[in-house]
Amino acid sequence: MPLTAAVISGLQKLVLYETRARYFLVGSNEAQTCHRVLKIDRTEPKDLVIIDDKHVYSQQEVRELLGRLDLGNRTKMGQKGSSGLSRAVSACGIVGFVRFLEGYYLVLITKRRKMADIGGHSIYKIEDTTMIYIPNDSVRVTHPDEARYVRIFQNVDLSSNFYFSYSYDLSHSLQYNMCVLRAPYESEEGEVEVTTTSKQDSFDIFEDEGLPTQVVQGIKNEPYDKYVWNGRLLDKVKDTLHPDWLLYIIHGFCGQSKLLIYGRPVHVSLIARRSSRFAGTRFLKRGANCEGDVANEVETEQIIHDASVMSFRAGSYSSYVQVRGSVPLYWSQDISTMMPKPPIRLDQADPYAHVAALHFDQMLRRFGSPIIILNLVKKREKRKHEKILSDELYPAVLNLNQFLPPDHAIDYIAWDMARYTKSKLCNVLDRLSMIAENVVKRTGFFVNRSDFHCHSLRPDERWGDLGGRLTSTGRLQTGVLRTNCVDCLDRTNTAQFMVGKCALAYQLFALGMIDKPKLQFDTDCVRLFEELYEDHGDTLSLQYGGSQLVHRVKTYRKIAPWTQHSKDIMQTLSRYYSNAFSDADRQDAINLFLQVFQPGESKPHLWELPTDFYLHQSNTLSLLQERRSYTYWWSEGVLSYLPVPYDEVPCEENRKKVLVKRVNRFDDSIDIYTEFYKPYELTSFDDTFCISMTNSAREFMPKTVGVDPSPFTVRKPEETGKSVLGKSSKDETVLQRKTAASAPPPPTEEAVSSSSEDDSEEDREDDGSASQRSTPIKLAESGDAVRAQEDPQPQPIKEPYGLNLSEPLADDDLLIYHRFAHLGQNQHKVEKSNSQPEHRHPDHIINLAPVSYFGSDSIYEVCVPRVSGESRELFEAHVQAGHGAVRSLVREDTLMYREYIKNRYM
Repeated sequence: MPLTAAVISGLQKLVLYETRARYFLVGSNEAQTCHRVLKIDRTEPKDLVIIDDKHVYSQQEVRELLGRLDLGNRTKMGQKGSSGLSRAVSACGIVGFVRFLEGYYLVLITKRRKMADIGGHSIYKIEDTTMIYIPNDSVRVTHPDEARYVRIFQNVDLSSNFYFSYSYDLSHSLQYNMCVLRAPYESEEGEVEVTTTSKQDSFDIFEDEGLPTQVVQGIKNEPYDKYVWNGRLLDKVKDTLHPDWLLYIIHGFCGQSKLLIYGRPVHVSLIARRSSRFAGTRFLKRGANCEGDVANEVETEQIIHDASVMSFRAGSYSSYVQVRGSVPLYWSQDISTMMPKPPIRLDQADPYAHVAALHFDQMLRRFGSPIIILNLVKKREKRKHEKILSDELYPAVLNLNQFLPPDHAIDYIAWDMARYTKSKLCNVLDRLSMIAENVVKRTGFFVNRSDFHCHSLRPDERWGDLGGRLTSTGRLQTGVLRTNCVDCLDRTNTAQFMVGKCALAYQLFALGMIDKPKLQFDTDCVRLFEELYEDHGDTLSLQYGGSQLVHRVKTYRKIAPWTQHSKDIMQTLSRYYSNAFSDADRQDAINLFLQVFQPGESKPHLWELPTDFYLHQSNTLSLLQERRSYTYWWSEGVLSYLPVPYDEVPCEENRKKVLVKRVNRFDDSIDIYTEFYKPYELTSFDDTFCISMTNSAREFMPKTVGVDPSPFTVRKPEETGKSVLGKSSKDETVLQRKTAASAPPPPTEEAVSSSSEDDSEEDREDDGSASQRSTPIKLAESGDAVRAQEDPQPQPIKEPYGLNLSEPLADDDLLIYHRFAHLGQNQHKVEKSNSQPEHRHPDHIINLAPVSYFGSDSIYEVCVPRVSGESRELFEAHVQAGHGAVRSLVREDTLMYREYIKNRYM
């Protein structure tokens, strides 16, 4: 089977030129060796006319073309004062084309920032965009409401958490992308695009020797529409433009941190994809629509890979996916009452669980089985509120399971997390850890390499019964955990963190980084992962709820600082204000951006609609053509491949979604090495992304001598790298820990505002007396406390330096120090000279006997040491072993290996 590689978009730098009649969009690759030109007509007032000649230009050809266009569009022949072709804007991607009531607009990405790197594939965040009106002013037909639609459209801030990549499909998981690269593809009509490169375009060192050039299959697959946010904006031009012009963006979160394990870099990435279907804000989008799409649906993927090896083919990669989303029922909350917690109401009766069946059918296709539901809503309430959802969801799951094979039934776990939080006898995170262990064992996780030999030498009982699917090249995740509460924000984020922490331990164990699949709190590794998940939760909460998280992992661990209470109250007020006053405008902007609502002359305006219910429920505007079966509620072919997800099976239907082209192995479109390292341009090492990303050794490891540098060592709460580097802008860690000794105890769950999603008034009445302190605090005299704050204890010298300098030093130590200082003072007097140096021994220079194997050893030059023949033979044997030519073992080798095994493991 020939090698495969992901196709890199050939258009990463765009320049827009304009004349009175046309826009010319010139795109090139990063090295500016291949160019394409797009012609956009400006004389049509309401239609979009785009011409793509599909021709690849060289840099010289593009310059000549632009020169001819400039000369041909001047008002007078030979005129040099006013150019006929002017440069409008530089960009790095096309978001799409949109039209309201007048002509079309072109939306371009003008600024980007690198956020992550996965196997050499860069992921960028949109930093700035521009919106350009295409028709010329002379043909523009004005409309009084056009400006209002433009303002609503621009309310979707594209510079806030929108991401894209030129070579990596962000809408799919790492498991899917790597399965696509490994699937066999045949050269069939319509699927294969054969590209030939001239001798000047590529360089092959074997060409002159008559050896065949290796052919690589370039793979480009269709994105998953559910997580693409500009799909509707590109629909108009998708069939006419070359695929390199199409850039698909996702919305959600992307973060990456570096975990240093004794200097070995391991990248921990977190990618969250927010669904573009039934998308909206907190109280305006609840439950599911008629097509099975739920509100606030987010797919979160954590990717772990050994950054010392870059490529997908040779590197070690692992990923784990979990999902959050609203309860898949027809339900809503009436916000007209201006209550912090509007009552929950069921809008439609669904006795056969039709909408839940559509939703879980989508999940079976994408993730396989088992589907595990973790329902965190409350079970016991004086007034029925959240319990309404549990009473409807559980019978729906039972109804669907009776038609599924028992091996692939949907698992339902109901756990009242809010009530357990208030109990003095239960530890919430311990209970979540047990659930997480069970879930990860059942679903497994993805890893692209087979087990290490050390796993069989030192077997772990938890590793033997791990779920998923074993393959010849590693493991596949089959099934997924679906977590929900009412809002899918605070409780859900903490539960997902605990599952992710458990999966992280298994992933690091699978990659050979740790000896047991278990991670403890307060280690550098878990602190780094917790910070990633808090950023992830804050971002998703701002997008859906209008504020950051109210309850964090520290809140459920009962170690949150006392200052967190006031922050929680402010976040609750911010969430309430956003839900009451700004969510409606945000919802209109989302509907317009996703083209759920398309303005028209004969339609009412967006702001005139009393509700957007009919925009998201397609069955209300048309008659049903066919009704799905209530018993065979899954799609055709899904059950036959379970537990493997149907979307990852190399069947005929999935092959049609993949474009394959045969290219030279040195072609720019698949050269990920050149794409990542950019050898054609000057870069500064200090400005590279790998230096600026969060680093476990720099940010979390204590800066004291004698500290174990392992990121898996449990630290004390005050031991952190941030306390040395300065105050953290996010949590003000230093201030919180300095004042913790004289502060009141951290707030428990029942002390937090009732408008957050985890508490209600009736629960606080039941458990108001069940407050507990995480740390006993000894009361001191007020004067002593003041003096303790004014006169902090001096830090002992032995902790940072390793010895106590206040004690008198021994005479031998002083003599060594004086000799060292004297040597440093006279070092600069030794000058480099081309002539043979004279052997002088002045009295002020210390004579030191050479102890190295180098004949001439100084700060300027060294002599090359002589290498013995035995050393050369050892090195040559090592190189040959790397190429696969391993010499046969002799008796001495066998005895040496046995002695090593005996000393190491027995």
